[in-house]
Amino acid sequence: MLGPKVFNHSICLSCLISRAPVPLPFRYVKSCLRITGGTELSRAFTVSKIYASKNNVDQKDIVPKEYFDKVGNKNKQNYLDMVRIFEGRGAHRRGHVEFIYSALRHMEEFGVHKDLEAYKRLIDVFPKGKFIPTNIFQAEFMHYPKQQQCAIDLLEQMEENGVIPDAETEDILLNIFGKSGHPLRKYWRMMYWMPKFKNLNPWPLPNPVPNDSLELAKLALQQMSSVDLQSSVTEYKTSDVKDSVDDTWVVSVQSPTQMELLEAHPEETPIFVEGAFRVWLRNTSVNYFILRADPTPLSNYDNIASDPDDVGELKTPFEEPVNSAVRLAPSVHEQEEGTVLAMCATGTSSRDSLLSWIRLLQEANPRLSVIPVLFSLRSPFGQVIPIHHPEENQQSSAKVSDK
Repeated sequence: MLGPKVFNHSICLSCLISRAPVPLPFRYVKSCLRITGGTELSRAFTVSKIYASKNNVDQKDIVPKEYFDKVGNKNKQNYLDMVRIFEGRGAHRRGHVEFIYSALRHMEEFGVHKDLEAYKRLIDVFPKGKFIPTNIFQAEFMHYPKQQQCAIDLLEQMEENGVIPDAETEDILLNIFGKSGHPLRKYWRMMYWMPKFKNLNPWPLPNPVPNDSLELAKLALQQMSSVDLQSSVTEYKTSDVKDSVDDTWVVSVQSPTQMELLEAHPEETPIFVEGAFRVWLRNTSVNYFILRADPTPLSNYDNIASDPDDVGELKTPFEEPVNSAVRLAPSVHEQEEGTVLAMCATGTSSRDSLLSWIRLLQEANPRLSVIPVLFSLRSPFGQVIPIHHPEENQQSSAKVSDK
């Protein structure tokens, strides 16, 4: 028979079995001082040290259910306080991967999904030094893949929200995963591309964009009308129109070229008010409408003089024919789909506010009072439509005439 079940030798379990002259059955070996410090093993050889004992007083829950949902006032300070509380739960920070994933899911609720400091505090939750690869094989085969993938997902969320990391972020990642870690490679790629795209937009917007819908409408119309530098944005009040139902604002944009096109429009040909269309300003959308005329027939532009700088068809100066007719090239407002005569955005996007817009446009465009205007409006965005019902566009036509 063998001796006591608990061995007092300071050697590991694998060494004890390999050094024994006769292979020892595992059922007689209950503990190992090197691995468990005298505590009783509850499973086989592959059991992790974290779950080696059920009576360990240092073991804590990973992430309590509804950890972030129980917070009453969801703001940045409370978010950082919860991260600080988790960091103080123990030196090993068990369950930090699950905590970080849970914190990433609730960042938008606390309003910190675009805050660099919040992301740096989450990265700092990782234990330092343990995940640094020590050889080329660990570096290439993703040493501690679960933790490295968690850090990459965190950086990916930063990239999706347009948050550019700083030099301190690199220092934190370097202390956690080392210079050969995959999260640091992701950081270097972000620092190469994100600054290039940050100021690439030719229509820069304030960050964050204003919450006022009137200011958003002005920004959207200025951005869309920038193709014509002479375009001017005008703000109206529907209360200035007699018999107006809606009391709201109207932002209109029109250029002198569009006024000339409207003045030359035939009286018997109707024009259309179409919309609502959607334009995005960062994470906020604005609905706008257009005043459109039918496209100009292409036959009117058959004899347009060719571009003198075009070298596609070179001809000798002695044989070059003289153009029989010369016409001006179509303006930027005259497209194949139609001619855009004006654009607007209203506070309610209702039919009555658009009717007031047409009345207000008649002050600067008197000819608009004799041209028939047809309203072709689609259902507004955001309407709840049952799945089993097909989406139907609401179309109506109304002729504007002075009485």
